[in-house]
Amino acid sequence: MSFFIQHLINGLSLGSLYALIAIGYTMVYGILRLINFAHGDIFMLGAYLVYYGMLWTPLPWWLVFIVAALLTGLFGILLERFAYAPLRNEPRITVLISAIGASFLMENLAILLFGGRPRPFSVPALLDHSVKVGAISFNVIQIVIPVVTAILLAILSFIILKTKTGMAMRALSTDYEAASLMGININRIISMTFFIGSTLAAIGGILYSCRYPQLMPLMGMMPGIKCFIAAVIGGIGNLTGAVVGGLILGMSEILIVGLLPSLNDYRDGFAFVILILILIIKPTGLFGSNVKEKV
Repeated sequence: MSFFIQHLINGLSLGSLYALIAIGYTMVYGILRLINFAHGDIFMLGAYLVYYGMLWTPLPWWLVFIVAALLTGLFGILLERFAYAPLRNEPRITVLISAIGASFLMENLAILLFGGRPRPFSVPALLDHSVKVGAISFNVIQIVIPVVTAILLAILSFIILKTKTGMAMRALSTDYEAASLMGININRIISMTFFIGSTLAAIGGILYSCRYPQLMPLMGMMPGIKCFIAAVIGGIGNLTGAVVGGLILGMSEILIVGLLPSLNDYRDGFAFVILILILIIKPTGLFGSNVKEKV
């Protein structure tokens, strides 16, 4: 029983991280029908900003975390303005190529600015503290991650369901052209969407670095792909689906490796196997619906 609970805690922690980052994918797609392939690199940027913030400033770690997340959110707005906004009326494939190009640009700039060598991430002592309950042991960060994810999801749900900005987001996701004709400030709403999504990605990157304390310029590549898969599994464009997809992916990855340790070297491949199975059974994802794409 303790074996199962131990892996359940590990899986819940990892799944919550995937869910947090997948929300950004699904928000952008829900409004613009755009896959922001630079999302994993924004995840990386948030972690590096914390690294240098803790290294170069006297600010307490929790304030560095907040400032880094907000700065990354602002970077998300700039990314949308320069890489996506000029192509908003172009064919989808053009915007997709721009997203891939933005991802490669960020990765190579990170190698140039931060260096290619892995850097150790300084985890605050409070979050790195180990707790043991009977035969079960875990770090405080493993409990903090699901709690933070739940709080942020509640805040995001309130924004989307109870505020005018959220109403405008829902209108855009339903009918982009009609929403623009109704006087909604399209640019402001899209910027807000990228700000929220990028901030959540940064928070995910910071928490991920606290859990796995090593920074690399390409650290966001595989988590970014997995979180995109999580969004697709849940039904891309659906917030609930992104969370459920992230939890399914994280729990499956940890439990399969826990039950079959010999498959540890193939753990990254489980995400793709789960994706294929879900798409065969339900191509729109668990919570997705059939929507006719506009070319």
